[in-house]
Amino acid sequence: MKSYNDLLNEYKKVFNDKETLRAFLFELCNEYGIDLYLEKDNEADERVAGRFIEGVQRLKNNEPLNYVLGYSYFYGYKMTVNKDVLIPRFETEELVGLILSYVDEYYRDQDRVTVGDIGTGSGAIAIALKKEEPKLEVYASDISAEAIEVAERNAANNGADVRFMTGSMLEPFIEKGIKLDILVSNPPYIKEDEVLEASVKDYEPHVALFGGNDGLKFYREIFENARKVIKEDGLLFFEIGYDQKENLTILAENCFKDAEIRVFKDINKKDRMLMINLKVSQ
Repeated sequence: MKSYNDLLNEYKKVFNDKETLRAFLFELCNEYGIDLYLEKDNEADERVAGRFIEGVQRLKNNEPLNYVLGYSYFYGYKMTVNKDVLIPRFETEELVGLILSYVDEYYRDQDRVTVGDIGTGSGAIAIALKKEEPKLEVYASDISAEAIEVAERNAANNGADVRFMTGSMLEPFIEKGIKLDILVSNPPYIKEDEVLEASVKDYEPHVALFGGNDGLKFYREIFENARKVIKEDGLLFFEIGYDQKENLTILAENCFKDAEIRVFKDINKKDRMLMINLKVSQ
């Protein structure tokens, strides 16, 4: 049997991205309690070697590493991911951090804060918020029943009390009469004609990617119906495309008169988060 280093060197010829191969092998070893860096020259465990060899073929076909592994990490929490949900992105972690900072600022003395995550997918945002701030009462919706199944599994695995609902955008909240202090959404915002990497286009769910001709379809829907679910002094947070600041700011100003509207940059200095603060108009 080959050593772990032998596996890496041999399969680099099949899939020439050594960093991804190393990360893949590291995660597989970790699942079996094997320290790759201490045992890299030792004979590879048969279970690890078998899964590694099979997985490399999938990577070669442009399947994302997280789908091959079956999980991803978000805000330090392990999340199951599959073809029914998007792989959580690092940029979205920054959205969670922004929301938590506003909870600390505006709701420090409030015992319960109601949050709704619209288009929850894997449940990553909802789960991270609940785990990081237990006083949040978190609801989450998604149009995909399959995505909700994944999200419920992730919540159970992480011990997060989140209430999931199946339905389009705000409809479940409106139907149940739920009123929110904070509304958060990372809706589909890619333009329909945008060219995507094969690993995204061929494997990630299109229902969670595309937001109409201009990418703003679901923002419009949420903005137009938000007053039905958000409290008069509520806060709204959105992840946005790096080039959508101007158009979304105009949309928000038309829908939320007198509100404070701010766009925040991510760690890469790209416009990535939109905040609508209704408190300032109170």
